[in-house]
Amino acid sequence: MTGITASERAAAQAYIRLLETTQAVFSDPSLTPLAAAILTPPMTDADTALRAAGLDGNEARLLTLVSTLRGHTPAART
Repeated sequence: MTGITASERAAAQAYIRLLETTQAVFSDPSLTPLAAAILTPPMTDADTALRAAGLDGNEARLLTLVSTLRGHTPAART
């Protein structure tokens, strides 16, 4: 993949933070009752970043960016 823009990188990073926060919240039963309060800020950040990068509704591009940032090769589509 060539050329990740700054806004795309920010969006992918915001999505990764949301994903990691979600995993942390739901892996700790004591945090589950607080999930809405804990997850609202990273959800808002991710939504804002996705819109700014023009990625809202473009999940394929977002997941390609996330895979790139995490050092994974996206699976080929058949």
